[in-house]
Amino acid sequence: MRRDLLIIGGGAAGLSAAGTARRRGAVVTLVNDGPLGGDCTFRGCVPSKTLLASARAGRGFDASMGDVARVVTEIAATESAEALSAQGVTVIEGRARFVGPRSVEIGGRTLTARRVLLCAGAHAALPAIPGLVGPHTVTNEGLFALATLPERLVVLGGGPIGVEMAEGFARLGSRVTLIEGAARILPREEPEASASITTFLEALGVSVVTGVAGVQVRHSDRVELSLADGRCVTGDRLLVAVGRTPATNGLGLEAAGIELDATSHVRVDRRMRTSAPGVFAAGDIATSQNLTHVAYEMGRVAALNALGPVAALRAHPEWAPAVVYGSLEVARVGALEAEVAGSSAKVAYLPLTEVDRARTTGETSGFVKLITVARPITRHRLGGRLVGATIVAPRAGEMISELALAMRAGIVPARLALTAHPYPSWSIAVQQAAAQLFGEFGGRRARPASRE
Repeated sequence: MRRDLLIIGGGAAGLSAAGTARRRGAVVTLVNDGPLGGDCTFRGCVPSKTLLASARAGRGFDASMGDVARVVTEIAATESAEALSAQGVTVIEGRARFVGPRSVEIGGRTLTARRVLLCAGAHAALPAIPGLVGPHTVTNEGLFALATLPERLVVLGGGPIGVEMAEGFARLGSRVTLIEGAARILPREEPEASASITTFLEALGVSVVTGVAGVQVRHSDRVELSLADGRCVTGDRLLVAVGRTPATNGLGLEAAGIELDATSHVRVDRRMRTSAPGVFAAGDIATSQNLTHVAYEMGRVAALNALGPVAALRAHPEWAPAVVYGSLEVARVGALEAEVAGSSAKVAYLPLTEVDRARTTGETSGFVKLITVARPITRHRLGGRLVGATIVAPRAGEMISELALAMRAGIVPARLALTAHPYPSWSIAVQQAAAQLFGEFGGRRARPASRE
């Protein structure tokens, strides 16, 4: 039978690609091992944000887990095999394995297609710590199936998942210890963001331990994590949140000539093409960003390129914002200050203590930080070119989209400074920060970027 596109994986990238391809009239088959919707729906974005919202509202553990189950069920229903079949997508349940170029085997059955798109996703990484795997260890893949609230929760990993769940379970009543091997939590974010979130979590009662690695885990009636400095942390549960590993094992990639990069992700170019002709890849299996909206964009671009006469479209993950959610959010798009220091870069910085909306709500922890570089001809006139932004604020995840759009569209910062923003709003802080690029505003002006 004619098959224009065979998609392996039913997470965000696969679902995006399937919908895009069907809107182009393509004949699409999607193969998935497990429930459609992937990590985001069942073990990531949806349950974690539901738990955070319920915990912040003061609902107990049982009620919060009930909210998680309800919302996951509601959203999963829109991504089910029945929902996709109604769109004209053929769904096959099973584990796919390449047996040749554009040819895969599923349960003894071989399928071929004009183009193949690999969207198999990623799974929780487990560091090589002796004794780590045991009855009291969970990852995000088992966290939302817990039947009882851990009296003491140890979180290994101070990235987005670790930080979000440290807040959520602390609000639910767990005594939480958050351990990060780097010198600070959220090590991929601005140092000021790490400091703000550390202070915020400690105010909730979370014990934050940084700069020390776990070296041994022991399981008894509880779990004990030994640290490299000789300390031992005990808990009822150990949540491992140290990152994600691309799910490339068992796919038979070598049979199709699909290469991996140095990080074990499928190697793709900006058009989502792999090293195998006619095979594309998108989502977490092809990027370490591990963001649902990035996977969605990659899936859309991959599908359009796979079906078109030429692969003309490019994905732009560098313009995609990333958000650490919680009562105090961290949102960033583009470069960090240290990455552009030593060039022509300028930094505008505005603490929320000087933003009237933050004053009205009493939520003055945080800041807005804009990073610009000189343009080739106009230099810093009109504010230069926006290359990065970080916001720490209760509504940072909503505020960052304005800056992501400005970067993608090449909007000069002067437009941000001159555009009327509602008063008093959180977003007016963006306007006030942008004004610093044109001279003193509110007693502040932009400064040269620094590595310190």
